Amino acid sequence: MLKKGIYLSGIMNIGGVLVLSRLFTNKVINEADPVVMSNFGLLMIVVWGLVFLAVASKWEHLKWVIGAFVIEKFIYGFTWTKWMINNELSSIYEADTMAGIFFTIYGLNDWLFCIFYFVVFIYLNKVQINS
Repeated sequence: MLKKGIYLSGIMNIGGVLVLSRLFTNKVINEADPVVMSNFGLLMIVVWGLVFLAVASKWEHLKWVIGAFVIEKFIYGFTWTKWMINNELSSIYEADTMAGIFFTIYGLNDWLFCIFYFVVFIYLNKVQINS
């Protein structure tokens, strides 16, 4: 079950970016957050997705990598929360529906997987302590 969750996080990163950015051609996403969501930033999200997929089959042995995932997801979740507080999502939807969907779900996705990876990290700590 946990392995499936890790695979899902990778698929969400890769698929979400590639589809909603229209293969990096959706300029509304770039313009709405030019630092974090530049095409370089979007590419790095895809790279993180590839990393999630790469470790899914060996997650039980990668406690500190899972811990890094918690931090990565927290940073993106926190950044999204700040963006949501300081920006109007409705203007993004007016400019481009797919960009609006992207900004609606990306932070929720990151917070959800931050919690998921945190639970996995705690589990791995308990298992290693009891071993």
